[in-house]
Amino acid sequence: MSTATMTRPAGSQRNGGASQRNWASPLNLHWAAVGLLTLLNVYLLVHMFVLWHLSSNFDATAREQQGTELRIAKVAVQPLRGLDDKLNAATKGADAFYKDRLPQSQSEVLSELGVLSRKANVRLTGAQYTPAIVLPNSPGQLTELDIDSRLSGDYRPLMMFLNSLERDKMFFVIRAVTFNGQQSGTVNLRLRLTTYLRGGPPPSAETAAAPAETTAAAAAPANTAPPNVAPKPAVPKRAAPKAAAPGGRP
Repeated sequence: MSTATMTRPAGSQRNGGASQRNWASPLNLHWAAVGLLTLLNVYLLVHMFVLWHLSSNFDATAREQQGTELRIAKVAVQPLRGLDDKLNAATKGADAFYKDRLPQSQSEVLSELGVLSRKANVRLTGAQYTPAIVLPNSPGQLTELDIDSRLSGDYRPLMMFLNSLERDKMFFVIRAVTFNGQQSGTVNLRLRLTTYLRGGPPPSAETAAAPAETTAAAAAPANTAPPNVAPKPAVPKRAAPKAAAPGGRP
């Protein structure tokens, strides 16, 4: 039996070792490094693109939000523009209102109520005044004057009186109107209203009753003598004649 023996050529072993040495050559290592760097750059570029896209969207949202805040701030600031002029105008208006529509004393209020009641042909049978200080120790100090009044008259004149109170130049605030009954066509009302006095200490509470039919002549004393009238001289009385004695003698 014959045997055959195969031997690998020595040149092939040398070629294999040379190929292994070629893969590990400096040139191949440089190319591998270049490839890795390229992949890293591509990854970084993709990552930067994603971040740029997200940041652009965020910037658009932020700009829109800032624009909305700016518009809201402009609307909020709008009433404050020209604030000094508005304050001066408001101060002048308040001063004119105080001067033209608020009374200085309680007597002015009583006089105005009397004038309005006479014009409306109603009777102001009585009124009670209760003062109270408002805004003490300030330039705009006021005295609140609550008035509890009693009225009588026909229905239509009473309504005219209430309407004249609301339209009067002197400032009145009607608090309550109470119906107290009716007698032979005359309506009795209780009226509560408020006005304000300009500054000064509050007057003491007073109760005033002023019937409409009271006149100055009725208030004059009854025993007052008319002027420039001289008194009459006293007339002496004559003595009565004596009766005659019996027999004709004196």
